[in-house]
Amino acid sequence: MGGVTVLTASYAGAASAPAYARLAGLAAELPGELLVRRDAGWPVLVYDDAAEAIAAAADLREAASLVPAGELLRIALHTSPTMAPAVRHAEQLLAIANPGQTLLTATTASGLADAFTDLGMHRLRDLGSAERILELTATAEPLRSLDQVPNNLPVMFTSFVGWQTQVAALRTQLSGNRLVTLTGPGGSGKTRLAAQTAAQLAERWPDGVWWVDLSALTDAGQIPEAVAAAIGLLVESGDRLLLGQLRTKRALICLDNCEHIIDGVAEFVLALHTGCPEISVLATSREPLDLPGEAIWRVPALAPDEARALFVERAGTEFPKSEQAIRSICLRLDGIPLALELAAARVRTLTPEQIEAGLSDRFGLLTKNVRGVAARQQTLAASIGWSYELLSPDEREVFQRLAVFAGGFTLDAAAAVCDVVLEDFARLVDKSLVVAEGGRYRLLETIREYAAARLAEAGETDRTRSRHLDHYLTVAETAEPLLDVDREAWRARIEPDRENYRAALEYGLPANDPERGRRLAAALRWLWNLQATGNEGIGYLRRAIERAPDDRSLLQARLLYGYATVADTVDPFGYDAAGRGLALATELGDDRLRSHFLALVAVGEFFTDFQKAWDLTAEGVRLAGDNEPAQNANIALQCVLLSLWDRHDELRPLLDRAADGLISSGERGIATTVLTVWAESLMSTGEPSKAVEVAERALAAAEPLGDFHRVGAARGQLATLLVRTGRLDEARELMRPLLELAETAGAVVSNLGQVMGLISYWSGEYDAAVEWVARETAADGPLAETFVPAMLLPSVAAAMRAGGRDPVEVLERAVVLARRYNLPRILADALDQLGRVAMVAQPDKAADLLHQALTIRVDHGLRTYVIDSLESLALLANHTNRPADAVRLAAAAAAARVDLGLATPPDHPDLPTSDEPPLSLDEAVAYARRTRGARGRPSSGWASLTPTEQQVVDLAVEGLSNPAIGERLFMSRGTVKTHLAHVYAKLGVANRTELASLKKT
Repeated sequence: MGGVTVLTASYAGAASAPAYARLAGLAAELPGELLVRRDAGWPVLVYDDAAEAIAAAADLREAASLVPAGELLRIALHTSPTMAPAVRHAEQLLAIANPGQTLLTATTASGLADAFTDLGMHRLRDLGSAERILELTATAEPLRSLDQVPNNLPVMFTSFVGWQTQVAALRTQLSGNRLVTLTGPGGSGKTRLAAQTAAQLAERWPDGVWWVDLSALTDAGQIPEAVAAAIGLLVESGDRLLLGQLRTKRALICLDNCEHIIDGVAEFVLALHTGCPEISVLATSREPLDLPGEAIWRVPALAPDEARALFVERAGTEFPKSEQAIRSICLRLDGIPLALELAAARVRTLTPEQIEAGLSDRFGLLTKNVRGVAARQQTLAASIGWSYELLSPDEREVFQRLAVFAGGFTLDAAAAVCDVVLEDFARLVDKSLVVAEGGRYRLLETIREYAAARLAEAGETDRTRSRHLDHYLTVAETAEPLLDVDREAWRARIEPDRENYRAALEYGLPANDPERGRRLAAALRWLWNLQATGNEGIGYLRRAIERAPDDRSLLQARLLYGYATVADTVDPFGYDAAGRGLALATELGDDRLRSHFLALVAVGEFFTDFQKAWDLTAEGVRLAGDNEPAQNANIALQCVLLSLWDRHDELRPLLDRAADGLISSGERGIATTVLTVWAESLMSTGEPSKAVEVAERALAAAEPLGDFHRVGAARGQLATLLVRTGRLDEARELMRPLLELAETAGAVVSNLGQVMGLISYWSGEYDAAVEWVARETAADGPLAETFVPAMLLPSVAAAMRAGGRDPVEVLERAVVLARRYNLPRILADALDQLGRVAMVAQPDKAADLLHQALTIRVDHGLRTYVIDSLESLALLANHTNRPADAVRLAAAAAAARVDLGLATPPDHPDLPTSDEPPLSLDEAVAYARRTRGARGRPSSGWASLTPTEQQVVDLAVEGLSNPAIGERLFMSRGTVKTHLAHVYAKLGVANRTELASLKKT
């Protein structure tokens, strides 16, 4: 390519003055023009030919190898059309080089045949986009580029000009202060100076440099959300969770544009510095935060030479005959960067002399009419006002109306709200009044404020905000059907305009006629399930509901539905939206909406009355008809219930159906629940490896939501399965971030106690295992009357028994609760452990208990837990002097553990082994039952029936059908049929009639 190639060189690290003197001497012997500069102690040479520059670099490298410190020399080359940008870029490249490296940019290497080493794409410290870097000779050290430090620093599409001394001074300030605030008027360059300083110091903060633009925020309560989103942390309402995650981090957080929520920023920074001792903050604001220890850096104007360089570079050309006019422009604009850039944008249509004349007229007018405003703000206002006056009447009208957008907008939105003509809009972009960013557009905040003031003067604010509301209401209502078929597509359409939707709601809900605001709130209901903004969402939804408290329309029902869906994870008991909505949907005769509400009401009943919850969801499925989202909402809860009832043969078809529908439609929240249920079912029924795969799918489904609760539940489920399959360290690491949140931020993590209790148990930390679930299992605790303690008590008892404590009382309570809530797996676990406890003193009682547990596990297909039964029965055989039985059962259990990939518990009993081929799991079960029948139960007659078979007989004689018996005993109709077949064989009858007659006799 044409232009100039710059070669610059310096030593890595601290080098002596003699070393740099030797370097200057070596550079003087090279061909090329040696620049004389006052601001650097290292040489810069300029070449017209890139190949010549590369050859000179090789000569310099060879010469340096013969002098002291030559191994520390680093060299950089860059080619650019003009001199000043080429020098700056070469020096930025030099800054990332290691000792002994010679780096060049792709523009320098272009078209040359030399063999270069491609180092890939890297970002330099000037905050430009990543670019390809090459090396003349290969070295092992990674480049010291911006990519080596975690960051989200913004990409700057223009070069950083001037302020080198300011950056150096700010670096010193940040070295000694945890809070540095850059202050100055809008457009003074605070943002660019802060970003450049952060980039140059990025390596100081190993946990990252994080840029947070606060300009679009309307409420200080959104600050933690914005910070968490920038860093990629889990979020929830308030700052406690965020502070907990940052407590041990060493990072720099850059808060840009703080002035409009200054008090909230000050409170947040104070909390951050109080709770996070190694977090530093670099803020930009029009006024200080006024906090103790704050170092205030007032951003000065660019020096005259710097201002001139900025104007010329942004103009894109030199003006040899206009030097005096350019100097005058820079002086009269007080060296304020935004004013200079706006002026430079006019060189496409005006000469520097015309620009100078225009400034002279406009400044006098605006300064005279703006009172009580700082001088530099007057200057900036004058420059913007002058640009505004140069617009055509149509352009001015569009510019004013654009002020109603918040956080960016699309061209379609601008056309709808502002009657944009593409040509006018393009001129606004060209004149730097509108910023284009990847298909979206925005006004710089200072520019937006100016446009808003002009809109107000024109008396058009209300009308334009109304059109803004109309547009986003149309977009939201048009997108709403996607919620039923493709939520990812809905999210992609709605999420980028979150700030505009907030602005529209804030205008529409307080209006004299709130109808449009209420409709928008109803259409946006799912937005608040994303990024943990539930509290904000239910705030909008409740305001919308209460704007018309007596309304009995479908809109009110939709608002209640929206509130109930969002509140499910953030405030489930604060407001009976589901109950009120169900009554209203019933009154309106809307079966589809009734179905949705029934699922939500069922969730409320779930903890204390499974059957009532089931009945509600069954009615919900019936009312849903062929509406899949309504069906799936109810079926998801049915999946949970069937899993708890261990009716896995009925569960699997529902899981397939619900999971596929939910995932394909993008309903990640409920899909996560269904997938975790599926994973637990697979583990229970003997497919542990597949269970882990499904649990990983559940976590993958949850993570894009950024919802702390969903992600926590999915991580906990996966960790549980990892423990059971022998991957204890992986499970502990998976839970570590959630454990830190709970310990440092006081976050309430779903199932944390249960999961950490299990990890503790499998780690041999039995007292800790009991302590982890003490609150959930307390007999007088808040969950005592729910099913939750039943799920945990067998694990508590196992830890107590392993730790040498008596678990009988705990197990007896578990039995009572398991029977009350019909939890077969839990009941079997408790009976099995009671059998082990009774084994020595009461072997007959132990045998009854262990065989009851085995029967439950076999009847419900709990193959994983059948292994526990075989081990318990092997232990009993040992105690009752039946070594052959003990060997067969123990060998079968051990082989099944290996086949299924299950870990061995830390308190596993010592059991006899055998070299004989082990029985299969099914063969071992049959063997255990045969040996039990031979010793304690006859093979025929009433005494031969198992407890479960006796229950089936009683219900059959009462006249219940097989499905009804299955419903009552929580087993499938096929299992009922099998039990009856066994009963008929043992009693010698052929059908129910004969069975009833025999029973009467």
